[in-house]
Amino acid sequence: MAATAFHQAIGTLQSRGCYSNSSLNQESGIASFRSISKGFKLDIVPLKRGTYCSRKRSFSAVQASASQTTVFDAVSSPSNSSTSDSKKKSNEAALILIRHGESMWNEKNLFTGCVDVPLTNKGVEEAIEAGKRISNIPVDMIYTSALIRAQMTAMLAMTEHRRKKRQMLYGVFIYFQTEVEISGFDAIVPIILHNESEQAREWSQIFSDETKKQCIPVITAWQLNERMYGELQGLDKQETADRYGTEQVHVWRRSYDTPPPNGESLEMCAERAVAYFTEYIEPQLLSGKNVMIAAHGNSLRSIIMYLDKLTSQEVISLELSTGIPMLYIFKEGSFIRRGSPVAPNEAGVYAYTKRLAQYRQKLDEMLQS
Repeated sequence: MAATAFHQAIGTLQSRGCYSNSSLNQESGIASFRSISKGFKLDIVPLKRGTYCSRKRSFSAVQASASQTTVFDAVSSPSNSSTSDSKKKSNEAALILIRHGESMWNEKNLFTGCVDVPLTNKGVEEAIEAGKRISNIPVDMIYTSALIRAQMTAMLAMTEHRRKKRQMLYGVFIYFQTEVEISGFDAIVPIILHNESEQAREWSQIFSDETKKQCIPVITAWQLNERMYGELQGLDKQETADRYGTEQVHVWRRSYDTPPPNGESLEMCAERAVAYFTEYIEPQLLSGKNVMIAAHGNSLRSIIMYLDKLTSQEVISLELSTGIPMLYIFKEGSFIRRGSPVAPNEAGVYAYTKRLAQYRQKLDEMLQS
């Protein structure tokens, strides 16, 4: 059987992410994957055409991390492709942005900012509905802010993913031209990685290789937090407008470069959020990982400003609804906005790219089998 060149990203992921490289033995058909940073190794041997299984796994270190593969992380190269071609990264990945569901201070009409407030019952329902909308879109990594309302939204959304319901492992996914071959079935569990200290890393170790394979890494970052509202945090919005004047409060809330007293402006929020996105998240997309970000109105507006190349005037009028996901396709170095995914029983969004359509088709076939 002629060897098919492909790239499969897999590895031990940490809070700053890590990148995997791969090689393919053209004659034997054996692929070897190693994590650059932590010595992860996975050997794969063919069982039959289009079906692969893991033969050997070894870890040089056990850390608070998760091994992960991606549905899209392969290339459709001719069988005579060179070894260097097999190392090419996927040129397409999905990016999902979700503003957290309604929080308890949203409900009370209070300035929240960086105060750590949980979701309301409505917020929980919004997060679940967001999960239904992205249930047919692959997710390899999740980033959230350090605030509980964003983390709750991410976790609740993932409970609705169809791969979770079907208890399917992100196993080995290989593209043979336009076909998708899948092997491996097990539960998928989002696991928050704790890398803030040596003790946190040590105490959150996972000692089962099989369990590690079932984890999607969830990375929290304060840089994705909501804009810090300074002395307005905890104040009633209407009472604040009555006290300082509607125009002044509007400037604090909607201007680009004017911060509230002892707080952050949108410009200041954008500096940290976009810097984090470009340094840590964008490289994951470049490597073919499909990423979900659950964060906040202002941190996500900042990222969208970067993705859509908005001006400071355009971004101040951008409104994001709670619990409504937004899909981008990252392809050939560019971000293409696709809007919000439709309800799970509709197929419209998946026609935007061949790979999303193939992914959903494969899920449909599994549910019918």
